[in-house]
Amino acid sequence: MSPQFRRRLVVVGHGMVGHRFVQAAIERGLTETHDVVVIGEEPRPAYDRVALTSFFEVGAEALSLLPEGEYDDPRVELVLGTAVEGFDPETRTVLLEDGRVLEYDELVLATGAAPFVPPVPGHELPGCFVYRTIEDLEAIRAAAATATVGAVVGGGLLGLEAANALAQLGLETHVVEMAPRLMAVQVDDAGGATLARHIESLGLTVHTGAVTSEVVAADGRAAGLSLKDAETIPAEVVVFSAGIRPRDALARAAGLDLAERGGVLVDERCRTSDAHVWAIGECAAPAGRMYGLVAPGYAMAEVVVDALLGGPGSFTGADMSTKLKLLGVDVASFGDAHATTEGALELVFADAVAGVYKKLVVSDDGRRLLGGVLVGDATAYGVLRPMVATPTNPGIELPDNPEELILPAGRGGVELGLPDEAQVCSCNDVCKSEIVEAAADGTTTRAGSTCGSCKPVVKKIIEEYFESVGKVVDRSLCEHFPLTRQELFDVVAVHGYRSFDQVVEAHGRGRGCDVCKPAVASVLASLVGGHVLEGPTRVLQDTNDAFLANIQRNGTYSVVPRIPGGEITPEKLIVIGEVARDFGLYTKITGGQRIDLFGARVEELPAIWRRLVDAGFESGHAYGKALRTVKSCVGSTWCRYGVQDSVQLAIDLELRYRGLRSPHKLKGGVSGCARECAEARGKDFGVIATEKGWNLYVGGNGGATPVHARLLAGDLDTETLVRYLDRFLMYYIRTADRLQRTAPWVESLEGGLDRVREVVVEDALGLGSELEAAMARHVDGYRDEWAATLEDPDKLRRFVSFVNAPDVPDPHITFRAEREQSVPGDVAGPVSLGTTVPVGSPR
Repeated sequence: MSPQFRRRLVVVGHGMVGHRFVQAAIERGLTETHDVVVIGEEPRPAYDRVALTSFFEVGAEALSLLPEGEYDDPRVELVLGTAVEGFDPETRTVLLEDGRVLEYDELVLATGAAPFVPPVPGHELPGCFVYRTIEDLEAIRAAAATATVGAVVGGGLLGLEAANALAQLGLETHVVEMAPRLMAVQVDDAGGATLARHIESLGLTVHTGAVTSEVVAADGRAAGLSLKDAETIPAEVVVFSAGIRPRDALARAAGLDLAERGGVLVDERCRTSDAHVWAIGECAAPAGRMYGLVAPGYAMAEVVVDALLGGPGSFTGADMSTKLKLLGVDVASFGDAHATTEGALELVFADAVAGVYKKLVVSDDGRRLLGGVLVGDATAYGVLRPMVATPTNPGIELPDNPEELILPAGRGGVELGLPDEAQVCSCNDVCKSEIVEAAADGTTTRAGSTCGSCKPVVKKIIEEYFESVGKVVDRSLCEHFPLTRQELFDVVAVHGYRSFDQVVEAHGRGRGCDVCKPAVASVLASLVGGHVLEGPTRVLQDTNDAFLANIQRNGTYSVVPRIPGGEITPEKLIVIGEVARDFGLYTKITGGQRIDLFGARVEELPAIWRRLVDAGFESGHAYGKALRTVKSCVGSTWCRYGVQDSVQLAIDLELRYRGLRSPHKLKGGVSGCARECAEARGKDFGVIATEKGWNLYVGGNGGATPVHARLLAGDLDTETLVRYLDRFLMYYIRTADRLQRTAPWVESLEGGLDRVREVVVEDALGLGSELEAAMARHVDGYRDEWAATLEDPDKLRRFVSFVNAPDVPDPHITFRAEREQSVPGDVAGPVSLGTTVPVGSPR
């Protein structure tokens, strides 16, 4: 055994829960008496599995919970890429796969869980995957590069995350769920149906009540799924996400007691049947129950640290509430969501058109909240979940009319304040009073640091505290302006300022920064107009605006001509091909129905624009915070399902709003029928045709945090649609914060979408004609920035690599060939595909 004055603690597993245990051990002083050795099987330190799907957007480094690769405390040793072969409770030793043997005084098992793969024929074929680790996602991405169709077996939380990943990778995606609804554990039938409609509107196909009987093979690989009593689904990529099973093999081999349904059986202190072995997280089964969420695992980690320090902590269960965004759809479940409590009553609000379903489960006297389900709009989750009554907590008494808690604002809805004892962050067990105390003391809590669903509530609590003690909550744009962007917009509009110098002299201080200068430029561009390289915005732009093109990783630029509505003639298509060929540019068709040309040197930009402008093209504004595209399907012109001419409307809208400068980029879409091929509900504004006209949706976006657009108004004629869109966009431009997309902007307004509807549709503020006039000025004043630059010698002078040697190209920019196109020379790739080519040589 270890010497008495220093004890050795071995932790098996370095996932989120294992990492949390080590953090708690360091913070609470356990390493003063214990040396800690952490054994991780994966090649990298713990990372955020809750946000695993965002790996495709942000990469592995951004997900890491320990980016430095080691702990600050030298008494903690982290061993990665090493599996544990077994342990012996008699000798208190751990055997590693490399043959090393570690003695321990205390052993903590944090081995987590493994994906369950149904034993269907063909499940081991190439092309079949699970969805658990970064390595799994890397393998899925590689397979998706040569596939067109994918399927996910499992429609629970992780299954829908996997489906989102396949959709992001560009695959036609099917979700196969054996239960009669999606997320069967968390939501009821009506909530599952609402969720399914949302997901199918994004182009995914949902199969519920479907049993997978076989993975069909072709050429030795997965080619489809055979469903019992149904047709075979084509699928070149199959992801199994049918639940998890605790990784209890080490404990089983060591002779520890296991729960009936798997997992290491532990007592209320998370101690196993061996007094010196503990288990936490998904591998543990307190009172015989496994918990598959991170919050209970964190609670167990704290309990074991407390026990090793001689404290009284115990694990008596955990809050299994869930709030997340699945494929842009808000979903939340808390408490007794299925009304299993005797005498429980259900209160339901459903808006099928808007895609919103809300249910509260209350006690038989209507005074206590027992649980609930929220789909499509989960903004009330932060307030409702802490109100839930449990066997050990009476909860918060409901108002006389509890249905008001789920009604939309303006339709009878109310908002209640939280009591001090209300738990705000269930992942880290932080209540409101702790957040207030931290704000008062200048200390911190872990609230909002795990899943992030409580961040809006935490922010509101902190702001309310500071306001209550007489302090002003600083919402300033930056250190140079004591104003928000909306306030800045108003003062520029009222005073008629036309330059940054005028604005900062009257309302700010200093010379400005890279926060306020682009923000002022955006406001001036919206109010004053004119070319981005002249007048008040000339010196305020970032690199992309300054050169009317997007800078790329090797110092070259991309050129993106506008293709309104995605419609292009063969002649124009040929011109793009000729320009790309003659200048050696890499070409890529984008998801926004445009063609990007990459690899243009700065001095080549004017010549490229001249060729494109002469052919009838203009700037696509891919470089600016402005309208990018209005995507369309082929509509009633070609499609047998189309009910309106979506292409013409998309072209009209894109030409109307081209060049419109805004707080953030804007994207639109128009679908010719409810099949939604243009993915309009994933855009800042989306239009879907109906038999009677058009439905207008607003406040959606894709990207790392996708949001589903919601219905603003339905069955509109084209003239009314355009009028409402004019008002919506100008209202957003006037009132949004800097770099705020329309989705968070709508949520930030008091009343949310209902407030937008009041202003835009009902004209409650009487601003309708003013907003329309502002848009009319933009439309009348539009001029193509590429063409205007080509006509101005002063503007053209900036397009050189070196000011003192304008005819010399940058010698550091190189290219090589890959897949018969030019790519940056410093990008890793197969050497056999090409060689490095100096700039200035034919590419």
